[in-house]
Amino acid sequence: MLWEKYDLLGKYKSPQNIKRWDFEKLEKLAEEVREYIIEVTSKTGGHVGPSLGVVELTIALLKVFNPPDDVVVWDVGHQGYPWKILTDRKERFPSLRQYGGISGFIKRGESPFDAFTVGHSSTSISAALGIRKGKDLIGRKEDYVIAVIGDGALTGGEAWEGLNNAGQLHPDRFIVILNDNEMSISPNVGSISDYLNKVYSGKVVQDIRQKLKKVLENKFKPGLRFMKLVEEFLKGLISPGILFEELGFNYIGVIDGHNIPLLVETLENVKRIEGPVLLHIRTIKGKGYKPAEENPVKWHGVGPYKLETGESAKKKSRSWSQAFGEVLVELAERDDKIVAVTPAMREGSGLTEFSKRFPERFFDVGIAEQHAATFSAGLATQGLKPVLCYYSTFMQRAYDQIIHDIALQKLPVVLAVDRAGLVGEDGPTHHGAFDLSYLRCIPNMVVSAPKDEIELRNLLYTALKQREFPFAIRYPRGAVVENLLGEGREFKEIPIGSWELLRFGTAKVAILATGIAVSWALKAYDLLKELYGIEPLVVNARFIKPIDWRMLQQVAQHHEAIITVEENTVVGGFGSAILEALNEMNLLQRVKVVNIGLPDRFVEHGNQNLLREKLGLSPEGIAEKVLEALK
Repeated sequence: MLWEKYDLLGKYKSPQNIKRWDFEKLEKLAEEVREYIIEVTSKTGGHVGPSLGVVELTIALLKVFNPPDDVVVWDVGHQGYPWKILTDRKERFPSLRQYGGISGFIKRGESPFDAFTVGHSSTSISAALGIRKGKDLIGRKEDYVIAVIGDGALTGGEAWEGLNNAGQLHPDRFIVILNDNEMSISPNVGSISDYLNKVYSGKVVQDIRQKLKKVLENKFKPGLRFMKLVEEFLKGLISPGILFEELGFNYIGVIDGHNIPLLVETLENVKRIEGPVLLHIRTIKGKGYKPAEENPVKWHGVGPYKLETGESAKKKSRSWSQAFGEVLVELAERDDKIVAVTPAMREGSGLTEFSKRFPERFFDVGIAEQHAATFSAGLATQGLKPVLCYYSTFMQRAYDQIIHDIALQKLPVVLAVDRAGLVGEDGPTHHGAFDLSYLRCIPNMVVSAPKDEIELRNLLYTALKQREFPFAIRYPRGAVVENLLGEGREFKEIPIGSWELLRFGTAKVAILATGIAVSWALKAYDLLKELYGIEPLVVNARFIKPIDWRMLQQVAQHHEAIITVEENTVVGGFGSAILEALNEMNLLQRVKVVNIGLPDRFVEHGNQNLLREKLGLSPEGIAEKVLEALK
């Protein structure tokens, strides 16, 4: 087993080991945990940089507190690998992100140490506060609740809503740890700052502070205000904590997040402070692995890599995201009204080149999906052409703004919906399983999905040329389907709502596929023709809303069965749209409809193509459904 070769990690059984071992052993343990993370993720991929940055913090938390009675809520879960290893998943860690293995994120139900499932940013403070008040109400006031949140997650509005509510409720034994690993919130890291904060968080200073505060509250309230002003002035000289103090927190920081003795002593002191506490630590993202330290953005999340060099172990291919970014640059060169907006997804959404070429027309608004939508709506009112780039799973957070601020006003915002469908190893928190369903029901919305790169180019060109409706273009994660029909790359406007007939069929079955599923349908056609002499009709249903009513009516009148294929939940998606339309045409009684798509459940994590095969989202799966329909 991989862990057996490590001196301390090989002997490690539970957090009780951490409580017994001295600091010298804990430093050695931290080194071994880092080596283990690097060794495993070189084979599985994952969120390497964030996890390497919190090894010492994880050890300190397990030494000072007593999970699972004391609850630790990790924001997003990107930094959860040391937690998994050092709680109860050391042996299972090599199965990370693999089908049937442990999740790449913190997952409630996977372990009693995982109190709350995470995957989207900025939720930890709200969840932890709910857990804290829940414990108070059921009589578990002695337990501690700790939220660990990265500085980047503070760009998300929910984090501040949670902070504000915590300051209002003023709970005891509630600690927020701000892990500052990218943003320069404060330069005050060093021996002087560590010393001052150790002193400030110490028992003597805090006892005096609390007692003096109580006396002044009862006897001399002007004195309390004076004490607060002096305290804020002195703390303002050495820390950025006044904002958090004004929100009702006791602020401690900034301290070195890689100094285990300092972390342990500070956390022990923090446990004795009344009211909510915000502990601000500074860490290095990717610490202990040179490639990750030198390029923390790239190493936030990676696929399998060569351990010695950090180079990708997979052959690189052009992705849908890259293809989208290239065509957006091409169109922006022709039209200076095109602007790009993203909620902290510049690299992931293929916008790096756009941001370099047109910096004045590029807006990264941080992890603020709601703001991104309304901001784009505002741009559109001024005649600009905003292209709002989301991952499908993150766009869910801006649903009200898409309805109320974009669609209701018929503002021509283009929604570039990346990572639509199954994303693979990141699992149910990141699968883009619902966008067709929740966009299709919005009035004034155009919803489309390209079959290949050429159609992606033409749909984006069409979306930016029209000025009447918000226009969504959804495309998957992975290698782009470049050119199914051998078409030219010159831009062509596509009539909105039109479908495309790809294969004439002699069988009484028609396949209506949308997006990436079109390529699977064409392969299914080849399989059926070669093996059985069956030639189904194949249609590229590139518009999910509006649909091509004329073509659908013709298909239904000349076929006995229709197979719909989409990489979206079968509940309310493309297949549902076909059923609704056929019912309205009074044709539903004469044609059998079979919907292929994602099941009505949260799909587990695993290799993208493996998941598709298991769910019948493959040429073989489609062919099987055609044969069943013919029977």
